[in-house]
Amino acid sequence: MATTIRLTRTGAKKQPSYRVVVADSRYPRDGRHIEIIGYYNPTREPVELKINEEKALKWLRQGAQPSDTVKYLLTKAGVMEKFKASAGK
Repeated sequence: MATTIRLTRTGAKKQPSYRVVVADSRYPRDGRHIEIIGYYNPTREPVELKINEEKALKWLRQGAQPSDTVKYLLTKAGVMEKFKASAGK
């Protein structure tokens, strides 16, 4: 099973908010997911971003591939630095 870490859209029309989820790559964007690891709300000022670092690192170590947007958000949250540091050991 190829897992990906990606965004799932929630929220009302013209007011998007997103969940950061781990899902099988074959499932649709807003379809079934394995686990929710955070959320992202770009409409707030400042932007809301909350990611559970332990869960994110666990899935990255197991081989889950983040989407481009999620990779940027993980870098912004400081998770990718921790992952690269732990992978180097």
